[in-house]
Amino acid sequence: MGNPLSKTVIVGFVTFSVCLVNSGVDSLHIHILGICGTFMGSLAILAKQLGHKVTGSDQNVYPPMSTQLKAQGIELIQGYDPQQFDPEPDLIVVGNAMSRGNPAIEYMLDKGLNYTSGPQWLSEHLLKDKWVLAVAGTHGKTTTSTMLAWILEHAGMKPGFLIGGVPLDFGVSARVGDSVFFVIEADEYDTAFFDKRSKFVHYHPRTLVMNNLEYDHADIFPDLAAIQRQFHHVIRIVPGNGQIIYPQGERALDEVVDMGAWSDISRTGIVQAGDNGGECEWQARLLNEDGTQFDVLHEGRLVGCVEWGMTGQHSVNNALASIAAARNVGVQPEHAIDALNEFKGVKRRMELLDTVNGVKVYDDFAHHPTAIETTLQGIRAQVGSEKIVAVIEPRSNTMRLGTHQSLLADSVTNADSVYWFQPQGMDWSLESIVKQSSVPAAVYSDTDKLISDLKTSLEPDCHVVIMSNGDFEGIHQRLLTALRG
Repeated sequence: MGNPLSKTVIVGFVTFSVCLVNSGVDSLHIHILGICGTFMGSLAILAKQLGHKVTGSDQNVYPPMSTQLKAQGIELIQGYDPQQFDPEPDLIVVGNAMSRGNPAIEYMLDKGLNYTSGPQWLSEHLLKDKWVLAVAGTHGKTTTSTMLAWILEHAGMKPGFLIGGVPLDFGVSARVGDSVFFVIEADEYDTAFFDKRSKFVHYHPRTLVMNNLEYDHADIFPDLAAIQRQFHHVIRIVPGNGQIIYPQGERALDEVVDMGAWSDISRTGIVQAGDNGGECEWQARLLNEDGTQFDVLHEGRLVGCVEWGMTGQHSVNNALASIAAARNVGVQPEHAIDALNEFKGVKRRMELLDTVNGVKVYDDFAHHPTAIETTLQGIRAQVGSEKIVAVIEPRSNTMRLGTHQSLLADSVTNADSVYWFQPQGMDWSLESIVKQSSVPAAVYSDTDKLISDLKTSLEPDCHVVIMSNGDFEGIHQRLLTALRG
């Protein structure tokens, strides 16, 4: 990795010694299996920036990650034919979607090729000399880590980052950066088929944000307690002079912290206008119910006002966490607030794609009942009585298993109508959700039919919120094309 250069950085209240590595790295050919996942695609970009030749393959190559990777000059291969290992790469980085039986995996093991996991590679080759600011939680990781990276960028700190989405302020989901600071979206999903620990235990954070914690990832975790144990594993490795930040009222996180914590704890919370209650170090006092304007208080002292285009109390919580984490590395809250007032957001997080004939079409990544509910609450608070149409594909592994089936009907009460899409491979029917729905709802298995019916029902001053954690058969642009026609 070249000759390390010793440097001491004074940040916040901690003297932090690091090794800054020069750019003279030995170039390797790194091949990534499962490259179009948000984490693996971002890792590919980092490896490319470090000077390596990077190639990769995936079963489903689609935007925005495929577009981003091609723009970085990274060769993409469709599918897992072992011929992709000719010529043999120096190292194979295996994504956590890969499993035994996959032809590329079987060939890799039979031939004894050199391989590792994404989180392990990241830890060994980039994070070991960094002040890592990690953002964990069931919801809001992508947006909060983007806010935090943007605050540090706005403060001139030139951070590195790896984010599970494409920040509109940066235009790319990852970069090595030009400082000791590295912001990472810290996922609790397992690392690889040969390493069942959560990804985030590899990151060794010095500043840890935990947004919230609910049961998710039913394909790998039997219950909430199993996820809580993984969260406590990462708490165990935050240094004593590090910091853990999480909101009050999150019982599942309180239980994790009660297992033992050895670092400074900073809590956040929301209060209503005129209310100075609460015992949190950081508070947001709502000035608008939709979350577009709020005062920020630190230890009871007003430090500024955020006025931005984000909506929903979940966005306010994300902002508080990012302000608190930035202060832990020396950014004063006043400067953090200035940055948030210019914050553009993240692709696929309530991203307004276009307005056609008065119909606004949004793209959102929500794929859990709580995320669906908070997304719709936020836009309802913003648009008042204007019509909201939700178009939802519940395609995550947890949704396919039906784990949150009982919560789905109540998650859409802020919509005026709901168009559910039944993805292939789901072993239960969404018709049961329609029967329980308190708002008009229908189920589709054909996106052409869905778009046709949707188009005829839309009218000016209507908001269409499309929610899926996949490409949803390109429905977003297809709907916009239909509306223009």
